[in-house]
Amino acid sequence: RALKSPLRVPNGKREQFGSRFLSDPARVFHHNAWDNVEWSEEQAAAAEKKVRENSAQRMPQEKQVDYEINAHKYWNDFYKIHENGFFKDRHWLFTEFPELAPSQNQNHLKGLLSEDKKSEIPEYRSSEDGPGLTTEEQHKSSSSSRRDKTQAPSVKNITQKLSHLGICADEFPGSSATYRILEVGCGVGNTVFPILQTNNDPGLFVYCCDFSSTAVELVQTNSEYDPSRCLAFVHDLCDEDQSYPMPRDSLDIIILVFVLSAVAPDKMQKAVNRLSRLLRPGGMMLLRDYGRYDMAQLRFKKGQCLSENFYVRGDGTRVYFFTQDELDTLFTAAGLEKVQNLVDHRLQVNRGKQLTMYRVWIQCKYRKPL
Repeated sequence: RALKSPLRVPNGKREQFGSRFLSDPARVFHHNAWDNVEWSEEQAAAAEKKVRENSAQRMPQEKQVDYEINAHKYWNDFYKIHENGFFKDRHWLFTEFPELAPSQNQNHLKGLLSEDKKSEIPEYRSSEDGPGLTTEEQHKSSSSSRRDKTQAPSVKNITQKLSHLGICADEFPGSSATYRILEVGCGVGNTVFPILQTNNDPGLFVYCCDFSSTAVELVQTNSEYDPSRCLAFVHDLCDEDQSYPMPRDSLDIIILVFVLSAVAPDKMQKAVNRLSRLLRPGGMMLLRDYGRYDMAQLRFKKGQCLSENFYVRGDGTRVYFFTQDELDTLFTAAGLEKVQNLVDHRLQVNRGKQLTMYRVWIQCKYRKPL
């Protein structure tokens, strides 16, 4: 019962996240995942108890300062180790976020998804080999081929050009496009490349940025990277002095997939405010991120908690676990209107090891008023 408050779905539960529902517990290992799994009161109470226990001992302040100051270093180290082999391409995006598909571009300001729009969430897999528990397994993606790095412009050169770029409404990268998408926290391109491959709209231009210069360089050296349709750049969304390479009111879509949770909680609101200003009226912000009491949160050990529901993984990267209300406050305070705010309760199964894993993710769509 205690779990239902932070994970409430305001207007009732969406009828369908997917097509598999566990009606007979004896069949739990018949599939890899089950949708809309209800938690018992005992399970909810156990999750709350586990979080109280693993957050009772906080990390010393001096260490917390190091993780904040050197956050880019820890993410660079992660991508240097894993390159483009850790995350799986997110082809599920087009099911959950049809706004990214070509057919939506024609009338993207009309007929946007209402809160009870039904769609199927594909199966997710977790990995215990990366920075804590992630939502996608280690898997060599289909778009992982790379060019010789000498053929691609260096991250430093692009970043220098952007820092000196006078952004005006008439001339900026992608200024001639009719549909503009920005992904924040793009990693090595597991969202960007599926969009470019699937959406052949000649008016499409995709921007993507990441805190990690190593990740951005991996995007730029990927054989799928097309500078005429895409601009990858290094950006710290928490740096108020850094400007984006596009003017205000110019973007149709901003994508935040498992990225806002990596930001220190006290910096989230200003970061969302700045992003909101980039959206044109009717533009949408799309988010998918970790929910409170997700398995990854329950598995943290004592001493890894930085602040309430904010933890540091073994590799130095950080993660926050949201409630629906917290995300609603962030977006509405930035002047956006709710279109969708849903919880995905999923039971993932490792049939080989006979393990069950309870995942909690939140999915949001918020629109800038017309």
